[in-house]
Formats: sequence, C-alpha cells, structure tokens
Amino acid sequence: MFARIFKPSKTAMQSGQAKTAYWVLEFDAQAARKIDPLMGWTSSAETRPGQVRLTFEDKEDAIDYATRNNIPYQLIAEKNHTRVIKAYADNFQFQRRKPWTH
Repeated sequence: MFARIFKPSKTAMQSGQAKTAYWVLEFDAQAARKIDPLMGWTSSAETRPGQVRLTFEDKEDAIDYATRNNIPYQLIAEKNHTRVIKAYADNFQFQRRKPWTH
C-alpha cells in the first residue's frame, strides 16, 4: 500500500482558499475498479484508496504518521504561486504596453 502526501490546490470553481491550509495523506489504489454489469456502478475490492483520506496540520505530522505506521509514501512538493492583483481599469491605462482591442 502506497500513500501520497500533498497540499491540495484551491478549486477552480471558487476564488477562496478553503481546504488548502492542511496536508493530505491519501492512499493509491492497488487494484483496478470494476463496473458492475447489472447496475453499472463502479466498485472496488478495497476501501482505503477511495474512502480514507487523512488530513494533518503540517507536512511533518503527515510524514511522522506514515513512518510510525510503516506506510511507504511519496511527498509531492507544495507549489508556490504568485498572485498578480489587477483592476479592470488597468486594461485602459494610457501607458499600456500592448494596445487593448477587441
């Protein structure tokens, strides 16, 4: 059983930073999912990959948990994004580098 430790990115549907302040330990699936022929539902023989998702305050806590329980893990580095805050009026500045046209 292999685990991934990562910090989730913000959702593309909202501009808020909810659910991005913690680190997540998530298990990878060992067996492929199967489609039930009668109902068409997707099923799996194991519950860990789809249902178990552990959250931690910081990266060190997640790593400590994985090492204490002998879980091999992959640490996915946190991506630092720089935000450029702009106003709508910046499109119409006199000293704009590129001309603004439709």
